[in-house]
Amino acid sequence: MDNYGKAKSQPIDRLSGGPFDVTELVQVRPTIDFGAIQLPMRDDVTYKLEVESSTNKIVALTVEHKGSTLQLQAFSAPGAEGVWHEIRASLEQSILAQGGKTESVVGPLGPELNAQIPTSDGGTRLAKFIGVDGPKWFLRGVITGLALGDTLSMSHIIEIFRSAVVVRGSSPMPPKELLEIVAPSGAQKSVSK
Repeated sequence: MDNYGKAKSQPIDRLSGGPFDVTELVQVRPTIDFGAIQLPMRDDVTYKLEVESSTNKIVALTVEHKGSTLQLQAFSAPGAEGVWHEIRASLEQSILAQGGKTESVVGPLGPELNAQIPTSDGGTRLAKFIGVDGPKWFLRGVITGLALGDTLSMSHIIEIFRSAVVVRGSSPMPPKELLEIVAPSGAQKSVSK
């Protein structure tokens, strides 16, 4: 276990390089509004909303880019403290409890967690968990696919993660509560069972 405590985890250049808080934006780029997360429009990606079938609630936004996927979720967080170190430790414990393997590494955004997660068919699924603590929010990404073994693909996925804009809202929320992701207006909604 690392000794980061409750310090915020974010790249030194977060204010200029992202991920951004909606209040920090200066330049106006066309974006797609998913509620708590906004992403710049790109023609080289596919967006998918992940819906929890029991509640019909959107729980994550997945971005696919040339063989790599990035699942995004934004959570509420305390203003003065970070939650990524605690969340990363919980993820690690959960994966190890399932019989998986983990490795903590430091990447371009700070501490990351590489994981081999057991699957129901007896195999394993490789994933990299990344996270950034912002002002009163936390953005988590789960990277799978080609980017895990290809440096250029990984740099594209990190660029997509860093281009995200988080819209926290001003209502009080308990820490680590999932911020609401919505289908962009005009999007077709399909629920996967």
